[in-house]
Amino acid sequence: MGFFETSKFYSLKKSTYISLRWIAIIGQLISVNIVYFYLQFNFDYFLSNFIIFIGIISNFYLIFLYKKTQLSSRSAFVFLNIDIFQLASLIYLTGGIVNPFVIFLIIPSIFASTNLGIRTNLLLVVITISTLIFLTYYHKDLPSPLNEHFHIDKYYFYSIPIALIISLVFLNYFAFIFGTESRKRKEALNKMEEVMAKEHEMLSLGGQAAAAAHSLGTPLSTIKIISQELLLQFKDNKEVLQDIKLLSSQVERCNQILRRLSLNPHEEDEFIDEDFTMKECLKEIISSFKETSEKNFLFNFDQDSNSKKMTKSVEIIYGLRNFIGNANKFSSKNVFINLKSDNEFTEITIEDDGEGYSSDVLSKIGEPYLKGLNPNHKNKTGLGLGIFIGKTLLEKNFATINCRNSEVRSGAEIIIKWKNSDLLKI
Repeated sequence: MGFFETSKFYSLKKSTYISLRWIAIIGQLISVNIVYFYLQFNFDYFLSNFIIFIGIISNFYLIFLYKKTQLSSRSAFVFLNIDIFQLASLIYLTGGIVNPFVIFLIIPSIFASTNLGIRTNLLLVVITISTLIFLTYYHKDLPSPLNEHFHIDKYYFYSIPIALIISLVFLNYFAFIFGTESRKRKEALNKMEEVMAKEHEMLSLGGQAAAAAHSLGTPLSTIKIISQELLLQFKDNKEVLQDIKLLSSQVERCNQILRRLSLNPHEEDEFIDEDFTMKECLKEIISSFKETSEKNFLFNFDQDSNSKKMTKSVEIIYGLRNFIGNANKFSSKNVFINLKSDNEFTEITIEDDGEGYSSDVLSKIGEPYLKGLNPNHKNKTGLGLGIFIGKTLLEKNFATINCRNSEVRSGAEIIIKWKNSDLLKI
């Protein structure tokens, strides 16, 4: 891997970065001119404005010559270094480390830590620390007349860069942690959207195939009836009879193909969008797992669970599949699914007889890309992302999710609960 990460999650939005730089440049211009003209302090005014002008030129370069809408990690590193050296030059001319504006030197690195990779950020931290140390020992005096009577103890003087370096490391660490979590969640959401797009595409294709099969049924039946009548009319003509038999057999073949495409050939057109009960939904999901799994799926339900119908939702089906799939993956032999429903609530409980959630994972359930310390789980990937996707999809559809270790069995337990009034909104 190169030093600069090229992942799509390590980049800066150019327009946002340009706006921030304009704010900084305008702030520098205002500060320099107020100090020189209003406070009438003496310092190298023209060189200071020339340094600010370099920042303006680099911003115009980003606007007019840099054509990409996102700054890559490498490009961002270059321009953030320009920001550091530009501000460091201004501070060098106006007192060095005792200049109160020196605190702004740590901002570029902190800004980078939330958007760029760890290697790029570490290099920026090292450059910033080196700049702070340089400004401690090498700098011009504060603008006069401040420098005439300004004196601080050397212990206080050296405590300034030490405090800034500690703040830099501390803030970068937390910003990088939060940035990493944000990137993980962004990546997981992108994957979830990709999966759901495929599910909707498959559902759309299935619906189109079913509609085509249902619509073509009538004309094919008409062709079949006509071919049978022609068969009777030309039974003595062997040449024509052979062609009619071939036509009849091909019509029958078309009917068989269309029956396989159809979701339910016995229903009218409404079957494509037919509502179903939660019991039917769970049975369909469990049936799909039984085809490939050797685990036992024990499904219990009450009588009321088969009376309340809801609109068929790909998100609910896929969310439940993720939780049942995780139970199947981590169970030893059995997966227990219980459905309860009354006049107010519908509740699904999914349990397994595995080892349950480890203590280090349990407190973070619902976050993507979780990695437990248990070596037995390292070969069973997808726990964090599966639960994240399932939880996000179901909560989006008004469900409340409770993940914990079962109080009755040895494994994990997921409790998914809806208000019946919310299920009607889906």
